Amino acid sequence: MNKISKWIKNYCKKYKIKSLIVGISGGIDSALVSTLCAETGITTLVISLPLHQKLDQLSRAKNHAKWLINKYTNVNFIETDLTEVFETLKHTIKESYHTNLSLANTRSRLRMVTLYQYASSIGGIVVGTGNKIEDFGVGFFTKYGDGGVDISPIADLTKTEVRNMAKEFGINEEILLALPTDGLWEDDRSDEQQIGASYEELEWAMNYLNNNNNKTELTNREQEVIKIYKHFNTINQHKMKKIPVYKNK
Repeated sequence: MNKISKWIKNYCKKYKIKSLIVGISGGIDSALVSTLCAETGITTLVISLPLHQKLDQLSRAKNHAKWLINKYTNVNFIETDLTEVFETLKHTIKESYHTNLSLANTRSRLRMVTLYQYASSIGGIVVGTGNKIEDFGVGFFTKYGDGGVDISPIADLTKTEVRNMAKEFGINEEILLALPTDGLWEDDRSDEQQIGASYEELEWAMNYLNNNNNKTELTNREQEVIKIYKHFNTINQHKMKKIPVYKNK
C-alpha cells in the first residue's frame, strides 16, 4: 500500500472514521487523492459537484469515477449539480455586493458545504486535494471553501510529485495532460493565467527562497516569478496561518 494511503488508513482507524469523501473536479490533484483514498480499502465516496461546469471538466471527472469503480470495490460515485443553488443565492444577494472573485469563492464554499453534508450523513471526513504550492506557497485556495477539509494527504507534495505519482497509479491520460484550473470562473481561466506563473516555476521559487540560495544573477523571468510568489505568499498569509485569537490576560 502507498505510504500516503497507509497514513490515511491509520488516521481513520485511530479516530474510527467510517468513510472518506472526496470532491473530484476532473483535475489531477483530486484524481490522485481519490485514488489514494480508494487504495485504503475504506468506503470512499467521490462526488462531482458541477456548477456551471465546463463539459470537458465534467467528462474527465466522470471518466475518473468510472475508472475508480472498475478498479476498487470500495468506491461509490455521486453527482450533485449545484448550479440552481448558486443562482438562487446569487439572486438573493444585492447585485452591488457581487464581484467576480466573491462569486467564484462562493462556488467553492457551496461545494464545501455539500461535501460536509454527505460526510456527516455517513460518518465520514472530507479529504483535501490541495498540493504544497497551493496550500503553503501561494495560498491558492478559497478560505472555508476547498480549504475547508479534515485531512490533507498531498499538501506536502509539489505539483510535479503529484503528477509523477498519478502516472504511477495509471490515472487517465486526459487528466494528466489537462491544464490545471480551479473551475470557478465563467471564462475557464487556468491556474497559471490567474497566478501569472506555472506550478513548475512556483516550485522553483519556493525551493529558491526556502533554501536561501545565494545565486546572485537571476534572469528577468526568475526575478518576476520570485516577485509573483512573494506577492501571493504575503497577501494570502491569513489563509495559511491559524486564526488570530485575542488572549485575555
